[in-house]
Amino acid sequence: MKRVLTTIALSTALMFTAGTGQAADIKERSAKFPIVNAIDHPQGLGAQKFVDVVDKKSGGKIKIKVFPNGTLGGEQQVAAAMQGGTIEISMMSPAQLVGTIKEFVVLDFPFSFANTAQADAVLDGPFGKKLMDYMPAKGWVGLGFMEQGYRSISNSKRPINKLEDIKGLKIRTILNPLYVDMFNTLGANAVPMPFPELYTAMEMKTVDGQENPETTVDASKFYEVQKYFSGTRHIYNPQMLMVSKAFWDQLSADEKKIFEEAAIEARDVQRKAARAMTEKSRKVMTDHGMQLNEIAPAELARMKDAVKPVVDKYAAQLDPALIKAFNAELERVKNLK
Repeated sequence: MKRVLTTIALSTALMFTAGTGQAADIKERSAKFPIVNAIDHPQGLGAQKFVDVVDKKSGGKIKIKVFPNGTLGGEQQVAAAMQGGTIEISMMSPAQLVGTIKEFVVLDFPFSFANTAQADAVLDGPFGKKLMDYMPAKGWVGLGFMEQGYRSISNSKRPINKLEDIKGLKIRTILNPLYVDMFNTLGANAVPMPFPELYTAMEMKTVDGQENPETTVDASKFYEVQKYFSGTRHIYNPQMLMVSKAFWDQLSADEKKIFEEAAIEARDVQRKAARAMTEKSRKVMTDHGMQLNEIAPAELARMKDAVKPVVDKYAAQLDPALIKAFNAELERVKNLK
């Protein structure tokens, strides 16, 4: 027994070595990690994996608690609280930050990524790093991109098989002007609102539908208040794992390294889970009576053409060099499958 305890103590000591023979600089810390989705949603799985890795790598010194289901507020509230330093960590779509970091809107240009391999290559490369470099000046630090998935439209009125089927539907969007413009251009009536209010809005028929990946429809039980899910796949949404800069600046170099390593581990686990869960979620949706349909490529092309003026409008508001770099990245990865 004594030998076992000695081995454990030695292993623990080695774990706290920063590579210089000195004990790693890790303090007792606690942090809040709110998310708007459920803990069994891919967002929740990614958050919990990050928490678990940080706990292990810090030897239990850094304790992070996940608050799921929007219990600490919607993304906009959380993002503001992070700037003020009252919330330490979160995960949300970069689209939620466009009001503060306008450059993030490039990730919302409709129909940019044909598949997840292309998205991963762009986000994990120099262009993704370039986008995260805008964050510290606004009070956040980006640790990496996880996945929310491809957004598609669900509604309680009718299946969408062609562009004209979108006309007149009241569709909830996130609080992002491009989304509002995009859906209005497609003929819908866009209704921006915080995610925690969405289920009730659909239940009360304040809106006809919404646009999110299948995993969100499943985890939030939208199938209880929605009948149709149509595969528009109009935008690929990453999830930004981010830390309050006020909190980040308190961390030692060793603690920052733990967070960065945990972010990569969590990213890889989360993406794999998100992609596996998409098909499972589709089955859950159909089992609960939702009608799912795909859309012909020619009709998707019509939708893409219809929203091109929206892309042009927002591209014109950014540095031409950024747009050039983004388009170059899309060209670089276009053959990835």
